[in-house]
Amino acid sequence: MRIAASAPTRIDLAGGTIDIWPLYLFHDGATTLNAAISLRAHAEIASRADGRIELRSIDGGKTVGAASLAALDGSGDLSLLALLAKHYAVGNATVTTKGESPAGAGIAGSSALCIALCGAMAKWTGASADPEDLLRAAMNVECQTIRVPTGVQDYRPALYGGVAAVELGVDGVRRVAIDVDPAELERRIVLAYTGAPRNSGTNNWEITKRHIDGDRHVFDCFERIRDTAVAMRRALERGDWDEVGRQIATEWDNRKRLAPGVTTETIDGLIDRARAAGATAAKVCGAGGGGCLFCYGPPGARRAIADALAAGGARLLDYRIESEGLVLGADEGLRVG
Repeated sequence: MRIAASAPTRIDLAGGTIDIWPLYLFHDGATTLNAAISLRAHAEIASRADGRIELRSIDGGKTVGAASLAALDGSGDLSLLALLAKHYAVGNATVTTKGESPAGAGIAGSSALCIALCGAMAKWTGASADPEDLLRAAMNVECQTIRVPTGVQDYRPALYGGVAAVELGVDGVRRVAIDVDPAELERRIVLAYTGAPRNSGTNNWEITKRHIDGDRHVFDCFERIRDTAVAMRRALERGDWDEVGRQIATEWDNRKRLAPGVTTETIDGLIDRARAAGATAAKVCGAGGGGCLFCYGPPGARRAIADALAAGGARLLDYRIESEGLVLGADEGLRVG
């Protein structure tokens, strides 16, 4: 028996970090915007005949095994896989994973992997495949793994695909698809890896603590981040691409104010190169401090922007806006969510 699954990563367009509970509860109208992209996380479960459980990360180059599920260590290597296997009671099987995004890229590769694994494991064991149950398990087990609060936005592009707003409020979290031509967005965005991974858990936890402790500067930054996301959503909905660029630039200015580690000399240098080549805006993906950045500009400048980033040492990432979210089945041909 074999089940395979995959889920897309994402570009966060605006409103990141405000999606961490309970921060969004203090900012009425809190919203994040993201776009699923075609760099996918893959998971496969295959049955065994010896009662063992084996976990393999192809891109991580690690393998962990145990004589039984009960003997599997959830605090060692591949802890995310181990904790999910324990949660879903997946035994007598080999679980293999592979990601298409660079490690520490800031494009939610671990969250996409969580969704792919939850979908595959739920199908394997007959557990609930209800979208809300998959989202809850993915978020909670990833939180157990990284040991700091996680945001809620990253699991939704992985599950559903597309370009969407995630509305955050007292009555819950709601994903609303945005009617935007994905090709028009792709023509304006160059995605690149800076060469340095980031640690989003560290950055986000420091910011979360400061917010809860009543730091007025952080609170005001989140107010601006919320307002920028709302304005960008309106611009996307009406296809005002110049205004989308202005709001991305504003989002980056707001995000840099959150903490000194959000940007680096390398990131600033790459953005300067992109601007000189015609980019009108740029921002890092995720919490910052490394990982990926994307640069936004008119379609006619896209090639020059890409060349400038590559000349600066960045690794260009080939992608498309992904309309399809979680896919699972023996041939990855079944659609869920």
